[in-house]
Amino acid sequence: MAVPILSVAQMRDWEQATWAAGRTEEEVISRVGHIVADRGAQMTRPADLVLVLAGKGHNGDDVRHASQNLKDREVYLINVTDPEAARADLLTQLSLQPALIIDGLFGIGLKRPLDANWVRLIEEVNGSKVPVLAVDVPSGLNGDTGQPEGAAIRATVTLTLGSPKRGLLASSAWPFVGRLEVAAAIGLVPCRHRSDVKWTLPDDFIGYPPPRPAAAHKGTFGHVAIIAGSLGYHGAGVLCARGAVRAQPGLVTVFTSENIYGPIAGQLQAAMVHIWRSGAGLPDSVTALVVGPGLVKPDFLPELKKEVSRFWQNLPLPMVVDANALDWLPRGATHSGHLRVITPHPGEAARILALRPDNVQKNRIEATRELSRRYGDCWVVLKGHQTCIGASTGELFINSSGNPFLAQGGSGDVLAGFLGGLLADPAVRKDLSLPLRYGVWQHGAAADCLSARRHNWGVMDLLEEIGNVR
Repeated sequence: MAVPILSVAQMRDWEQATWAAGRTEEEVISRVGHIVADRGAQMTRPADLVLVLAGKGHNGDDVRHASQNLKDREVYLINVTDPEAARADLLTQLSLQPALIIDGLFGIGLKRPLDANWVRLIEEVNGSKVPVLAVDVPSGLNGDTGQPEGAAIRATVTLTLGSPKRGLLASSAWPFVGRLEVAAAIGLVPCRHRSDVKWTLPDDFIGYPPPRPAAAHKGTFGHVAIIAGSLGYHGAGVLCARGAVRAQPGLVTVFTSENIYGPIAGQLQAAMVHIWRSGAGLPDSVTALVVGPGLVKPDFLPELKKEVSRFWQNLPLPMVVDANALDWLPRGATHSGHLRVITPHPGEAARILALRPDNVQKNRIEATRELSRRYGDCWVVLKGHQTCIGASTGELFINSSGNPFLAQGGSGDVLAGFLGGLLADPAVRKDLSLPLRYGVWQHGAAADCLSARRHNWGVMDLLEEIGNVR
């Protein structure tokens, strides 16, 4: 299950409830040590040198246990009590070119500025350019505010324990946190704290999408219509359609401009392609609609803007709106019960909200809520680092998958199509948040799988992988 985003005080209370229930700190620390060691092994190769920095508290205990469980690696443990004395030892080990540093200097309780000696020690770690696995929080980072207390470790991966801490999601924390991962199963009792903001875990999608009945046919799984592409931007329509096909709806149809019909039809085999005729409406068999990819200057633009507005207000089908079509949506209420989804990136969100993009990034949760409020309490997929999925009220989910290599042209078109393909299937959309969360997670997880295998993958590779991650 998705886990709540917690404050440091809530995390401390959760730990205390665990000790009161009879579980010991030693049991949890031992389990964390194995989890950290496993992650460290994934980031290194046999015989690599792994440098472990252990502070005085339980964070240090966690990494000391991890150092004992790192098999087939050369492990050097520095127990740091005096940062100036430890700095000389650190510099000696850095000259041997370790493959990984495991950071366990400070835990989540740090709330005071570090003195000069600690700052120098942390700066030596950051200056080494050695990959860092930070445990719970990067040392020096405030777990509530996401601000460094004078200096903070710049981690490659932060493996936070139990649940994410609020500060780790702040944009100010991103340069220090790196990739945020959650070790949820560390032996704590069930968390009694609740939060409307939750972190998605891969286990949320076990058994999803649901199994398909043996006697099913194309009509069982829906028909997604896509209005996309214009002169110079026909590739967006192709990528969106191929993304939809990967979600395996029964049928996919692309509607596009007459002047690019040939290039789009020539690149699609499993999708039907038609010229969009204003006023003609959608086929009766359509069960979901995607609008927006590549619609920069279609030859039917004035009429299409009006039709998109009418669809948004009245179409009794799920509708996903992306890219330029976001600017055509009417504000205010839509017909209740009709699923509406917008998929802006931070620049588009900033334009809609009349904000600077960096202000959107500083409070992505509130930006998601406000976007939903402006468009009839629709669902919002605010793309980017730690994609937000939610509406104006209720639970909001932070996506856990993905990496910076998704930042390439066409990636968003694939996602829009994949989401539309999922929503076309009535069986998949019984829980409205689940197909959106799954689609976003699958998009990011596909990128993670590709990056684990090669460095130079592109959007066509993403299309081959999306929907295949388990």
